[in-house]
Amino acid sequence: MEEEEIEKAVIAYLKKKGFKQTELAFQEEHHQHQNQQTKNSSSSISSSTDPDIAKHILSFSESENIPARYHEGYSKLRSWTYSSLDLYKHELLRVLYPVFIHCFMDLVAKGHIQEARNFFNSFREDHEMMHLRDLQKLEGVLSPSHLEEMEFAHSLRQSKVNIKICQYSYELLLQYLHKTQSITMLGVINEHINFQVSPGQPASISDDAEVVTLIGSSQDDANQINQKEIHWGLLEGSLEERLEKAGGLLSDSEKAEGEVKETDTEENKKRSAEGGKQGSSIKKLKKDKVVGAAGKTARPEANAVSMAPRVKPELALPVMPTEVEQSILEDLRNRVQLSSMALPSVSFYTFINTHNSLNCSSISHDGSLVAGGFSDSSLKVWDMSKLGQQSATSIMQGDNDLAPTEQILGTSGGKRSYTLFQGHSGPVYSATFSPLGDFILSSSADSTIRLWSTKLNANLVCYKGHNYPVWDVQFSPLGHYFASSSHDRTARIWSMDRIQPLRIMAGHLSDVDCVQWHINCNYIATGSSDKTVRLWDVQSGECVRIFIGHRSMVLSLAMSPDGQYMASGDEDGTIMMWDLSSGRCVMPLMGHMSCVWSLAFSCEGSLLASGSADSTVKLWDVTTSTKVPRSEENKSGNTSRLRSLKTLPTKSTPVYSLRFSRRNLLFAAGALSKSG
Repeated sequence: MEEEEIEKAVIAYLKKKGFKQTELAFQEEHHQHQNQQTKNSSSSISSSTDPDIAKHILSFSESENIPARYHEGYSKLRSWTYSSLDLYKHELLRVLYPVFIHCFMDLVAKGHIQEARNFFNSFREDHEMMHLRDLQKLEGVLSPSHLEEMEFAHSLRQSKVNIKICQYSYELLLQYLHKTQSITMLGVINEHINFQVSPGQPASISDDAEVVTLIGSSQDDANQINQKEIHWGLLEGSLEERLEKAGGLLSDSEKAEGEVKETDTEENKKRSAEGGKQGSSIKKLKKDKVVGAAGKTARPEANAVSMAPRVKPELALPVMPTEVEQSILEDLRNRVQLSSMALPSVSFYTFINTHNSLNCSSISHDGSLVAGGFSDSSLKVWDMSKLGQQSATSIMQGDNDLAPTEQILGTSGGKRSYTLFQGHSGPVYSATFSPLGDFILSSSADSTIRLWSTKLNANLVCYKGHNYPVWDVQFSPLGHYFASSSHDRTARIWSMDRIQPLRIMAGHLSDVDCVQWHINCNYIATGSSDKTVRLWDVQSGECVRIFIGHRSMVLSLAMSPDGQYMASGDEDGTIMMWDLSSGRCVMPLMGHMSCVWSLAFSCEGSLLASGSADSTVKLWDVTTSTKVPRSEENKSGNTSRLRSLKTLPTKSTPVYSLRFSRRNLLFAAGALSKSG
């Protein structure tokens, strides 16, 4: 092995990487070494380089120039991983995706564009199920300059991936890399992966969602942000607190059985007022009768809300009219207490004849109004009581459930069954009712948000601020303020009386797909295509929590009524329950087969409802999910599937939105799919 060859290889490498000072120091040391060698010719034997090291250096210099080494190295690593023992395979498989994308980007950076495309196309199928959106973005990288210009690719290159792995799996991987002399793969892994090695047996496969940190997001940064203090309690002086102090909630749950039955009767009356007049115009899912002792059964869970700490509001909150307060208090007094033993009744609104043009739906807090946002830039609102009166006289057998078309319903001389709101110049992607139902907000591809009056049936304000389509908009729990999220990777806080945003929340690496207010109005949560959820302080605009664990874009969010927990649903059908205080996942809820488009907590926080593109509504017992520690759950061998209480399938209707009324009746809405 010639010394000159090794020296040339090392110098060439240092020049290529731009390490000028190291190169000069190496050359100076080399000259000194040569001078010393001429003085002591007898020491020439000891000065020779170790053959193994020399071999590695030369093979590394060769691999620097041969793109085929990437293809061959990754192919061998992939084959070895798939042939590993099942006990360790799922941990070792985690390494493949980051190695794959960095091999591709390294080839692009070195200017081997065609070889990079061939490599990408050869192995992309392995990762499409888990990382399709990322691959679609990387497909657009066609030159070294794209790696700098595209923020997603740039962030991948600048940060390391954190992977949790057990000690034995880690040693197996290192042993393979050294034994096969996979210098190229070893270089990629050293440069771009940070292993978090844990002693003991491999983690269970069900924990996989949490072990691979989002690529492009620094775990250290997230941990630092998650140290910030947050106040997750309820607002001081809230209606629930006032009712509790007055003894309203206590007396309800401690009434005699006969009185509880009377309350149930009143609940049924209210239900008929909320949605019972719809007649044949509404499809019902199965109703679960609420048992007479529901109040008693659910008492421990009901305490969760009343025991939550109280916090002061950071925003100036609107004053609620007295008559509205009285109406809400009446609803709270007559609320049905739900639990795993007492499931809610469900009223399902089905849109038909939408011709795939319905993008979103929204239900008012009492279920009396239903809105739909359409691709033709229109917003349509149905009043359930009026629709029921019309259909009762003229529609038979429920053939026209809730038809968002221009057809005539009833005998009222060509009168539409809905109110049409026109003003947007692009598809409407989201709609939200104010808490009192007197206003509705809509967001659109035209990058604007519009405020409409349901009383005047008119557009009041057009809010401009986002630069790209606005995917979601949500009123705060007390009205007046609202939050929006957009393709421009920001979320914004607004108030109804100002046309400019009050706060801009920037930090996500991709689209902000959904937004949700905390129950105390001091925070908003945002879900993004970058697979993270963030919690923001509305007063300062700062990010105070980053929740990492989803493996696909986050499409839905819900806050628990006590303000301590948050649920998030993603494109793969996974729901994750988060503790806001610690920023950690309490429990992943698995069961849906497709996107989770909507989530809603029951009013006392004991149940979580989820609506999915798989045409089902699922009910989850979140009290057990949040109480069982992760370690205990693993020991007992229970899976989160046991937390699913009931699955309510529709015939062929993907579920767009869910809403628990103040009396704990669950409303759901979706568009009938012809493909089913």
